[in-house]
Amino acid sequence: MRDCMRPDFIIHTPGEITRIRTAAAKAAQVREHICSLVRSGMTTWDLDELAGEVIRSTGGTPTFLGYRGYPGNICISINDEVVHGIRRKDRFILNGDVVSIDVGVTFDGCVGDTAKTIFVGGDIPEDITRLLKFTESALECGLAAAHPGGYVQDISRGVEMEAKRGHLGIVEEFVGHGCGTRMHEPPDVPNFVQHRRGPMLQPGMVLCVEPMLNLGSKKVYVESDGWTVRTRDGEPSAHFEHMVLITETGTEVLTRV
Repeated sequence: MRDCMRPDFIIHTPGEITRIRTAAAKAAQVREHICSLVRSGMTTWDLDELAGEVIRSTGGTPTFLGYRGYPGNICISINDEVVHGIRRKDRFILNGDVVSIDVGVTFDGCVGDTAKTIFVGGDIPEDITRLLKFTESALECGLAAAHPGGYVQDISRGVEMEAKRGHLGIVEEFVGHGCGTRMHEPPDVPNFVQHRRGPMLQPGMVLCVEPMLNLGSKKVYVESDGWTVRTRDGEPSAHFEHMVLITETGTEVLTRV
């Protein structure tokens, strides 16, 4: 039984935390492996198939596959695709593409969820360098703002301030979340400050902090496939995600390698 489960947050038991830590480590391992496999000329279908094999080789299963009907093992979002890009046999990855890889691994009843955005090819344009640099640093600022006794809003403020420093659009329709025995648990973790400060951060909480930032406007829309989220202005987007455990003395980022 959980120590505490409320509508607005979940405190995980020590046993659950041990299993969540393992699932998160596997997800991080898969994330790095898949990113290393990305090549110009391959299709997102082929990359997704490889991802399924890699996930299963860890002893885990793909969390996303079948989740609310999602049709892929991972999410592969390219250029102006923000998140939830689905695999396609006719979608080729090309040099110059910005590719976001979002991975979920279920192991022993717990979930690891993590994401990373990479550039395919040689020299990175200055604007893409800024996009990737500040999206990742916004993630780090959000993580640095998390501590026991603080609030979810502290994380949001850390992400938002760094995103604004990079002059990036902050996607508001999709946010971070709790994670552990299910992929999506309370609370929501917005990447922008709202009037509510959100729950107090307490030991045993596990959160996914995941900035989704655009080179242009914050406005996005969902494609006709019902999944793929795109920027309205066609500008590229980036997505980085880590899982963080709130401890008695601070935090532990569970998806670092």
